[in-house]
Amino acid sequence: MAVVLSVSGSPSVPSRTNRLLRHLDRRLLAQGHEVIPPDVRTIPAEALLGTEFPHPAIVEAAELFARADGVVVGTPVYKASYSGVLRALLDLLPQHALTGKTVPPLATGGSAANIPAIDCALRPVLNAMGAAHIVQGWFTLDKDITVHEDGSLSVAPAATEAPAEAVDRFWAVLGGTPLPAAAS
Repeated sequence: MAVVLSVSGSPSVPSRTNRLLRHLDRRLLAQGHEVIPPDVRTIPAEALLGTEFPHPAIVEAAELFARADGVVVGTPVYKASYSGVLRALLDLLPQHALTGKTVPPLATGGSAANIPAIDCALRPVLNAMGAAHIVQGWFTLDKDITVHEDGSLSVAPAATEAPAEAVDRFWAVLGGTPLPAAAS
């Protein structure tokens, strides 16, 4: 099975993006993958600002990327682009940190007007970093993600199918057989 890095580029706690990623991680785990779920917001600011180069936290992140067979990249969309903390990390990783990797981008946001951020802002960076295959990404509206008091997550029925299909496409590219829809 594959080693999957499931990177949350959300700077917020709590975060709909983070919770949606962790929800999808469970599907990847059910498919037999090893999932490593780093949150960019936990990397020290001085590391992301490049004040110490190479900072041990960035070296550790680069090692995780190198170890992964595939990388799920999740981000909230702010001002028609992906988050600044995700950008800072991607800028500090080696130029070809995604070489040979399969990468599905995931984004969340408040308006359908932000959907192009995946293809217009994030996809070119992933491509420039050498991703072997960028699986069609997906965008989920914030209003379709509900976090309950107990911390559990529910996604509106109309918005549930697309992320599960994207995870299954990712799995298929990694060489597996997608799970039936009931497993999402």
